Amino acid sequence: MGAWLTSLKQSLGLLPVDKKIRVLILGLDNAGKTSILYRLHLGDVVTTRPTVGFNLETLQYKNISFEVWDLGGQTGIRPYWRCYFSDTDAVIYVVDSTDADRMGVAKHELYSLLDEDELRKSLLLIFANKQDLPEACSEVEIAEQLGVSAVTNRTWTIVKSSAKTGEGLIEGMDWLVEKLKEEGLVGPRD
Repeated sequence: MGAWLTSLKQSLGLLPVDKKIRVLILGLDNAGKTSILYRLHLGDVVTTRPTVGFNLETLQYKNISFEVWDLGGQTGIRPYWRCYFSDTDAVIYVVDSTDADRMGVAKHELYSLLDEDELRKSLLLIFANKQDLPEACSEVEIAEQLGVSAVTNRTWTIVKSSAKTGEGLIEGMDWLVEKLKEEGLVGPRD
């Protein structure tokens, strides 16, 4: 009777479900993926080095446990991203809003992700990062350069952000939580 009651309470959103939400943080090198991860995890700016391989952290946000995989974005590492795609609930794609020269590469990599079968049901949160810098393109300009208005086969949004100041990170996570609830991946009261 105890297990049945626990299951009922979990299904009604009265108890948190033990399921971790699997999230991949992807993007080109130097976009700010690791800085965003640790700003969310620790609430502060940390000094980072280019990620070779991955960083894995468990984030607790609004009673939801997120298993977050931050994967290196260097050219030679990107082909290995697919090793991490299975069972991914959401992709956080980070774009350096000041890197106009590589926006075409960022678009190509994003569309490669969108073509992956294992990611077809994953939510997509795009952080237009480094908004604290004067030469940053707006999130509208980033969305245009990435061509995301043409993406109609998945739930996505773009949020201007700064790992340095924390701008936009809570808004992005709130959007993610709301969409996870709509998709039934987390309970209504998590």
